Amino acid sequence: MSILYYTLNNSVFTNFAFYSTASVVKMMAMSALTVVKRMSKDAFANPEDLSLATNKSAVVTTSDSDVERVRRNHLNDIENIIPFVLVGIFYVGTNPDRNAALWHFRIFFISRLLHTLTYQLALPQPSRFITCMVGYFTTLSMAGRVLLTVRP
Repeated sequence: MSILYYTLNNSVFTNFAFYSTASVVKMMAMSALTVVKRMSKDAFANPEDLSLATNKSAVVTTSDSDVERVRRNHLNDIENIIPFVLVGIFYVGTNPDRNAALWHFRIFFISRLLHTLTYQLALPQPSRFITCMVGYFTTLSMAGRVLLTVRP
């Protein structure tokens, strides 16, 4: 791995920087969506949060289905975006073909956007499963390149 791969002069690195950052921002947006959903549903997980409720009869609950849907979506992002970013750092260091790398990054990001849409709109399966697996296998493809390139 050369440090030269991690410069703004390398289109593979800049594309990775863009799509990985966009993916992380999307993941962070799920935190904000969880807060918005909790506020709109007066569904708080902690007693001290009840002071934020618009309805003073709000109670502590961890079973609101709408809030839990957003939380599970966010958890799925954490489980997939963090590995993508970590594997992607090593993938850039393998000096992959710039077009192949760009499509890996694009496909992953688009799959995460579509996964969120299918999850939040409760579209019928296997839509959510397919969108999740597309991103998952994209990360595995990059990981395979890393493992084949840097094997001891």
